[in-house]
Amino acid sequence: MKMTSIKMKKILEERLHYEEWNTVFNRDKDTFRVEWKESGKGITITLPNVIAKYENRGEKTVDELEEHVKEALRIMNQTHELTGKEQHIFPVIRAASFPVETDNGKKLVTTEHTAETRVYYALDLGKSYQLIDEEMVKNENWTVDRMKEIASFNVRSLSVDMKKDTVYGNDFYFQSTQDGYDASRILNEVLLEKLKAEFEGELAISIPHQDVIIFADIKNPEGYDILAQMAMKFFAEGLVPVTSLSFLYEDKQLEPIFILAQKKPKKK
Repeated sequence: MKMTSIKMKKILEERLHYEEWNTVFNRDKDTFRVEWKESGKGITITLPNVIAKYENRGEKTVDELEEHVKEALRIMNQTHELTGKEQHIFPVIRAASFPVETDNGKKLVTTEHTAETRVYYALDLGKSYQLIDEEMVKNENWTVDRMKEIASFNVRSLSVDMKKDTVYGNDFYFQSTQDGYDASRILNEVLLEKLKAEFEGELAISIPHQDVIIFADIKNPEGYDILAQMAMKFFAEGLVPVTSLSFLYEDKQLEPIFILAQKKPKKK
């Protein structure tokens, strides 16, 4: 039976029923919000996105969403400091459409990246992280530039452990440690320059969602098409989607590759 917003709303109401929380279904916007009764702080879930993932992955989607919401609301009910936790500050990649303010109007620290993506900054809290807003930085008597430098240094310290797959003469390298910063590795310029020097063909990169990054050594035209298909598949499955577009890395710049995965490469 087809999943609908009303059915998903009922599932989420059962899963997220706690005395300290309110849940609100907005029929017009097709959203479901969970928030603390006392503060009104909370998280808004876009139901069509959840349903699309549910149809692909089933009950596991709801399990992951429940855990994500619980952790997010737990963090919202706490106050976090940056001083003494410098090694836990990292950049995270989000879609350009991602909000630049918190629900309660605090401006998040961001850096422009590409037309499709934007860089945010996060304080790692173990199981999850909190996005850093300008007020948090100000309260520490830090400058935003200092915080960004710390994050840039830390992203270069993240492990690189890629799995290789060769398809039609093109090499694809997948990084998916599920540490929350797989896509952030696109900001490690040392890594990008190393791969650019080592690869035989063009260096193309895809960050379809937060928990995967694909580096592609493109040696023939079919390679672009294969990467586009991979990116679209991962984008549809990701808990935190970023972009289905891939990028070409040239002269230390990322340029989007506009390729439609309409034709599949011919078998040899």
